[in-house]
Amino acid sequence: LDSIITTFGGPALSSHGSAVPVGSQDLDKMQVASRQNVRSTAVRPKAAVRRVQVISARYSNWRDQLANSSPSSSSSSVEPKKILMMGGTRFIGLYLARQLVQAGHEVTLFTRGKKKVAYEIPDDTPSSFASFSRSIKHIQGDRMDFPEVERKLAREGFQVVYDINGREAVEVEPVLKGTKSTLEQYIYCSSAGVYLKNDMMPHREEDAVDPKSRHKGKLDTEELLRKSGVNFTSIRPVYIYGPLNYNPVEEWFFHRLKAGRPIPVPGSGQQVTQLGHVKDLATAFVKVLGNKKAARQIYNISGERFVTFDGIAKACAKAMGAPEPEIIHYNAKEFDFGKDKPFPMRDQHFFASVDKAMADLDWQPEFGLIGGLKDSYDKDFGRGTFRKEANFKCDDLILEKIKGSAFSAPKASAAAAPAPALSRASWR
Repeated sequence: LDSIITTFGGPALSSHGSAVPVGSQDLDKMQVASRQNVRSTAVRPKAAVRRVQVISARYSNWRDQLANSSPSSSSSSVEPKKILMMGGTRFIGLYLARQLVQAGHEVTLFTRGKKKVAYEIPDDTPSSFASFSRSIKHIQGDRMDFPEVERKLAREGFQVVYDINGREAVEVEPVLKGTKSTLEQYIYCSSAGVYLKNDMMPHREEDAVDPKSRHKGKLDTEELLRKSGVNFTSIRPVYIYGPLNYNPVEEWFFHRLKAGRPIPVPGSGQQVTQLGHVKDLATAFVKVLGNKKAARQIYNISGERFVTFDGIAKACAKAMGAPEPEIIHYNAKEFDFGKDKPFPMRDQHFFASVDKAMADLDWQPEFGLIGGLKDSYDKDFGRGTFRKEANFKCDDLILEKIKGSAFSAPKASAAAAPAPALSRASWR
């Protein structure tokens, strides 16, 4: 974190999201501070010492563990398990289910049956998709029908549960009851959004949590798992991105870059955050399976580096081969956006340490930010597929106030026709 302060040339970072003046804007510095530099010898500003206390010994401990520990148990060294996945047809589960099947496990998805269980993704080849389709199993049911859940699971003998879509503790209780006679491990998808805002960054797994968080249900679930005595592991992702992302994270930027529009960014644009590729998240979930070090533990999972809001806009442009965008900064308090969301991320510093996961799980992110965004663009938005139509209503309100007029697309005499939307079959 010293190197974050040094790179910014400004005061220490607070997670409360106030605009913080900082330094360099060029692309090489937009991805802030590799953890390899966290023990920088640079002199901290006095304000940084007061507001951000980095316990460097903790970083040293995790680094030493990572360097000296023997390889952890991974999917290749775990005997085949009978696995239940709650959810699995929307985003994270699409990638996780494939990795588990490829590792030789028997995987059953519990869903309402509204989507195809064998859902094709851009990474599939004809042979890999055919193999996955033959292997994946399904139980159709309503998770909120608790007696039905318990009854249907009790006769299956599942050894491992991956709970991808659980939001409230009450939803987990029937799953535990239905699998109690055979359950060996419960692996839960939580959220880094549970942390209490803190002047000490990045968020670490032992940090205070916010009982008023909108993710309170996930906190309650972690507490239920703790009290139940089961062998559980909870994963707390930060912002997730990648092909088929249903949250408009990178898609929000891609829409504006494609239209040649300015990118409206709240505050100074130097709020620091963190993105993690969905395939890196899926790999971390697999690394937890059968890993003794992961027993009754919580792990943050995301990319290894941090990035500013402005940096995300520039990285998205670079990933899609577009010119560096014009970035418009605005004060969100001066606008009434109603129920519309003017920016896809929380307007504050929000990033977490993944050192513990790297030390315990023999895991390291495969994707750097620009490479990961390129993977997302090339396999999804760049092919004409996306989850939400572009909505520039808030953008135009901002532009009218700051520039005096709404955006007008430049006329081009030989503009290329937009690429047609592609079906999943045409991904190949």
